[in-house]
Amino acid sequence: MSTVDILAIFAHPDDLELSVGGTMLKLKDLGYRTGALDVTRGEMGTRGTVDGRAVEAENAAKILKLDIRDNLGLPDGHVFVTDDARVALVRALRRLKPRLILTHQENDSHADHDHIATLVRESSRLAAMRNYDPDTGDEKIPPPIVAHNVFSRRVVPSFIVDVSDFLEAKMDALRAHRSQFYDPNSTEPETMLTGKSYLDEIANRSRYYGSLIGTAAGEPFFVREMLNVNDPFELLTRPMNLYS
Repeated sequence: MSTVDILAIFAHPDDLELSVGGTMLKLKDLGYRTGALDVTRGEMGTRGTVDGRAVEAENAAKILKLDIRDNLGLPDGHVFVTDDARVALVRALRRLKPRLILTHQENDSHADHDHIATLVRESSRLAAMRNYDPDTGDEKIPPPIVAHNVFSRRVVPSFIVDVSDFLEAKMDALRAHRSQFYDPNSTEPETMLTGKSYLDEIANRSRYYGSLIGTAAGEPFFVREMLNVNDPFELLTRPMNLYS
């Protein structure tokens, strides 16, 4: 089975693109193997169908140049931190062996998002315990580092990734989820995502975070752990153009 360096774990088929699409594109450009694990199939969504959304997710995956896109198949709207859910995720992590996980922020207003943030943290540690779920025969893996995307809550980011060169492709990946966003010809009910200006707002969010580091676009992340910096001079003297 294929493995990845970075795994994006998000609730619904378009959440990755909304949150970390630019970062995933950049990591792929840097030569890393990237993957996505959608936790649900989005069956509770107001618009689109499960089959249609799966096709959209695959189309978006091609734009993002993902090496793997998989689905955990937990029930949309009913994701909880249960042992069954932890076992399912631990098995996926042992199979894919990521070194870094990008996921939802904690305390997100969407219950699935919030629960997944906790589920990811717990499962990442459990995947390193040889005697957890021993019936699968999978060996333990080193616990992946978890970085939470900052999206719907006022959280000071630990760092911001410059995604200036990848904003356009990120927006193309979002538009691949055609059923979920603005479509003047759609007869389905409107949602908070289907307004004409919504995707512009997402692009502007990236531009705002980029402005904080002196770039055209950025995506923010929060990590609980202390960051181990190998070269503080390289980190602290990187040009930001904030005062030019």
